Amino acid sequence: MAQQATPVRRARLGRTLGPEGTAVSGVVLLLPEGDEVSDRRPSALLAAASVRALGRRLARAGREEGLATHVVHYRYRGWNGAEAHLARDAEWAADEAVRRYGDVPVCLAGVGMGGRAALRAAGNEAVNSVLAIAPWLPEDDVAAPPEPVKQLAGRQVLIVHGTNDGRSDPELSFRLASRAKKANRGVCRFEVHSDGHGLRQYRDEVAALAEDFVMGVLFGQSFSRPVEDALAAPPPLGLRMPLAAGFGKSLRR
Repeated sequence: MAQQATPVRRARLGRTLGPEGTAVSGVVLLLPEGDEVSDRRPSALLAAASVRALGRRLARAGREEGLATHVVHYRYRGWNGAEAHLARDAEWAADEAVRRYGDVPVCLAGVGMGGRAALRAAGNEAVNSVLAIAPWLPEDDVAAPPEPVKQLAGRQVLIVHGTNDGRSDPELSFRLASRAKKANRGVCRFEVHSDGHGLRQYRDEVAALAEDFVMGVLFGQSFSRPVEDALAAPPPLGLRMPLAAGFGKSLRR
C-alpha cells in the first residue's frame, strides 16, 4: 500500500472580529500566545482566547475608520528555534492582508510568543506598526546573535510588560527596546507595575493603551499624552513609562 503524503500545514486568518465595513483602510493582525518548542497544531479556540477580547475592542473602536481585525491561526504551536514558525506565519498574514484589502497599513499585535512574532515580522513592507504585549524573548546568549531589531526601523512600536511577569522576563523586552530605540525614535515601552504575564489586574488600562496606539498608527488620530511623552522621552524614561491606574477613562474616545 502506498504511503499517504503528510498534509501541508497552512496558516490562516480567522474571520473578522466585529462587523466589517464596506471599505477597509487599516488592518490589525492578532498574534496569539505560543510555545517555545512544539510541532503540534494549536487549538484555534484556545489560541485565540489570549487576543480575542482585545481584538473585539479594537474592532469596535475602528469600525467607523474601516478597520479589519483578524486572529492569525498558526501552523504550529511552537516557535521552534531557527524555523521561527510563528514569525513566518505573521509575515504570511501581512501578505495575505494586502492580497485581500490592497495597500493598507497593517499593525501586528501579539501577546507572549506572539509578541515576539510581531516584533520579528515587522520588516514586512505592509507593516507600519507593532504592538507587543508581554513579549516572550530568549535569554541573552553569548554564543548566539541577539534578537534582531533592524526590522523595526521606520515602524511605530509599543511594548507593554508587567513588572512581575514570571513567564516572559520584562528586563529582556526593555533591553530589546533600548537597542531598537537607538535607530528608531518611534519606539516606546510601558511598564505595568506589580502585574503578571496575563496583565489581569490592569486589563482595562492595557486595552485602552492598545486602542490609543492602534487608532493613532493606523488612522492618524492623536496619541494620548502618555503615549506622546513615552515616544518623545529619551531612554530609559520612554522605555520604562508607568501605565497609570485608570488610564483610558478620560481619553477623547
